[in-house]
Amino acid sequence: MNNERFTEDSYEQVLIDLFQQMGYEYEYGPEMERDYAESVDKDLLRHNILWINNSKGLGNIPSELCEEIVEEGVRLVTNIQEGTLEQRNEKFSDYLQNGIEVPYVFEGESRTVLLKLIDFDLPTRNMFKAVNQYRVEEYGKIRCDMVVFVNGLPLVVIELKSPSRDETDEEDAYRQIKQYQQKCPTLFVYNAFSVISDMLTTKAGTITAKENRFMEWKSKNGDYETTAVADYLTFFQGIFEQERLIDILQNFICFDHKGGKAVKVMGAYHQYFAVNKALKRVNEAYNKQDGKGGVFWHTQGSGKSFSMVFLVHKLLIKAPRTTIVVVTDRNDLDLQLYIA
Repeated sequence: MNNERFTEDSYEQVLIDLFQQMGYEYEYGPEMERDYAESVDKDLLRHNILWINNSKGLGNIPSELCEEIVEEGVRLVTNIQEGTLEQRNEKFSDYLQNGIEVPYVFEGESRTVLLKLIDFDLPTRNMFKAVNQYRVEEYGKIRCDMVVFVNGLPLVVIELKSPSRDETDEEDAYRQIKQYQQKCPTLFVYNAFSVISDMLTTKAGTITAKENRFMEWKSKNGDYETTAVADYLTFFQGIFEQERLIDILQNFICFDHKGGKAVKVMGAYHQYFAVNKALKRVNEAYNKQDGKGGVFWHTQGSGKSFSMVFLVHKLLIKAPRTTIVVVTDRNDLDLQLYIA
């Protein structure tokens, strides 16, 4: 396609087609019947919570009571109102990764059930949708180029700029995302990360990330042969393959509270593939009982501390009784790893 004629609209259509090829449902935002003050698709969220949790804790509870429990879960998820945007986002992130405890009474006994918002064990049980031109109204009105939903939750905002216009680029997309956060912060309570792209450069970052902390994703599958010239296809196929997106949401997003300030951290592509390769080697060493798990090597400043956090998190999910020994050579690393 001629780059001079490749507009923002045509780029948007390319991504819509790409998401559909990756198995996402698609919906055109202006045609959705909805309340523009609501960021979450409550009907989809309600349906998917019930669907996911029928095999995870609701199976032995009468259907009428299940509906009440799910309704209370939806109410809790969609009414996170106390604190700063970062604090609200952190609370939601905890719900997303660990589930939400909902109290109920059954046969005169007070009980609690843990509702999962995402099925991390079977990613195909989740519902993935890409919506373009998604409008939200709060303190102001915004229309996001694209929003990626999982189970009715608006987890990723994508802002695009035309690759054929020299006066706009991914820097303008970043500023647009920050304006959206100010005008409609409730949308970003549910934001796992955002994407900015002018097709030539595509990056992802969290709600607390400065522009220079938005990062490219340079591999689709851990193959590093094309990292020097990674394009938008590598980025979107690398992050948004459904099983990988679920893995990122569960295991490669955390909060760092160093200095009394909450910073949301998303793993980079080299951390993602290295951690999963290390986990595979650990499993092989355990099965062979040879103790040869290998060495996880990083260059300075490449995020080795957070790589270890991500690896430990995955180890504890797969084998909760695992014993972890952490040895550091600096006191500040002790604090960083503890609070992460």
